[in-house]
Amino acid sequence: MKPHPHPSPPLEGEGVVPRILLAPMEGLADDVMREVLTGIGGYDWCVCEFVRVSSNVLPPRVFSRTCPELLQGSRTAAGTPVRLQLMGCHPELLAATVARLIPLHPAGIDLNFGCPAPLVNFHGGGAALLDDPELLYRIAAAVRQTVPTAIPFSAKMRLGITNPARAVECALALTAGGVDELVVHGRTRDDFYRPPARYDWIARVREAVKIPVIANGEIWNVEDALRCRAETGCADIMLGRGAVADPFLARRLRNEVVPGWEEGMAPALAQFWRGVQRKVLPRHAPGRIKHWLSLMRRAWPQAETLHHQLRPLRRPEEIDVVLRSAGVLAEVA
Repeated sequence: MKPHPHPSPPLEGEGVVPRILLAPMEGLADDVMREVLTGIGGYDWCVCEFVRVSSNVLPPRVFSRTCPELLQGSRTAAGTPVRLQLMGCHPELLAATVARLIPLHPAGIDLNFGCPAPLVNFHGGGAALLDDPELLYRIAAAVRQTVPTAIPFSAKMRLGITNPARAVECALALTAGGVDELVVHGRTRDDFYRPPARYDWIARVREAVKIPVIANGEIWNVEDALRCRAETGCADIMLGRGAVADPFLARRLRNEVVPGWEEGMAPALAQFWRGVQRKVLPRHAPGRIKHWLSLMRRAWPQAETLHHQLRPLRRPEEIDVVLRSAGVLAEVA
């Protein structure tokens, strides 16, 4: 799919200005990626990767390690608020952890009931809790007592484990527990990331609860976003892998003219590569840029060529040579 050469139609609603949010994506959208994507623009707020709360109340350094934006007002360099996401199954432990988090002034608290990873679910986290609405309620209620009303409190859920039969019940439990808004990923845990997203079930959840519902899942382009809004009835959407595949997607949804590869994507890729090299060991850096380019091939044909060139390379200095040749990095004087 080629990038849109012209402005795309805006998302419209009856007097509602839709919000566009950046999803938490474990192993994909860390602080380096969030910095690049929010710097490109178009997002109202984003959520960091989950912090797992399993057996102990966590110290503050754990939060700032996963979400270094906490050290700069809980915002990215572009000023986009970052909510911190927690995952666990023990209400009291989660509440006590939040009590330690609040003095760091997070832009919001989010609870994870959507991660489909087998290891996470084996230990009773993420989407594994969606067969127990009563536990969802107790978790949300315990955390709600700790979160000041001035701090946004949200939750992200899938539609269920094997089927969506209890999706509405789970959403109502979280609402009763006190969450302010709910992100619904339109798949079950067992769907993993296989299309399609079940927008009809997101619509059922939206109709059942009295808080804002944010639709998430299988939004890769403007047409997907328009269909998602039409079928779910949700004004607000959360972008996940689609935002990584096309970093200008949020701006396209806002009807902005976006730059091409040389003016827009190449500088963003260079920023990402520099940030990755600062963060990870040299042997891990090449895999990060190759992973991003692999997803970006869906929207940018230039990424296909670059991914093919980088794929056999293992050392950062080899990556540098190709990126300079491609005009992504400036030539060394």
